[in-house]
Amino acid sequence: MTRAEFIARLKNGLVGLTTTTANDIVADYETHFDDGLAAGRTEAEVAAALGDPDRLARELKAEAGIQRWRQEKNPSAAAGAVFAVLGLGAIDILILLPILMGVVGAVFGFFMAAIGLFVAGGAVMVAGPFAGFPGGPFAAILMGLGLMAGGVFIGALCAIFTIWLVNGVVWFARLHYRLLKPALEPAQSTPVPGVSA
Repeated sequence: MTRAEFIARLKNGLVGLTTTTANDIVADYETHFDDGLAAGRTEAEVAAALGDPDRLARELKAEAGIQRWRQEKNPSAAAGAVFAVLGLGAIDILILLPILMGVVGAVFGFFMAAIGLFVAGGAVMVAGPFAGFPGGPFAAILMGLGLMAGGVFIGALCAIFTIWLVNGVVWFARLHYRLLKPALEPAQSTPVPGVSA
């Protein structure tokens, strides 16, 4: 494989990362080629030593998604981390994805129930005193506040569980990646003369 082919495939694989991050990665691999050629190796030898550019791009995107999740902890970062890990192919999708979708569906259902409970509590609190709520206006306000507090509690539990779920998927993927990595190591860790570690 030539240098141009390697870099083109790497760039294609990095689509989705920020331009700055992708450019930094490409520049790093360009340097590997420069150093290897300066040491008298051919482009094909350097490319073989660096490994499959498509696989490298998937690994780098997965790592970037995981890092973003660790920094931001929001739904967008969570989805990015999960999809990047799935793109890596480190998880047996046929087994894990149906389980994951069932759990995500249940969490979404509980989250919707929390929103419904919160809205119902607000309605009871506002309309209850004027609608002849049993126990009087004070009981209606307390009941509404209780329902709203229950909705907030369930929503908070859903958020905590979602964070645990994303962290679990990332941990599982990293565990599988570590098991797959030794098969990749000989190609990636072959020292390229003139390339500093």
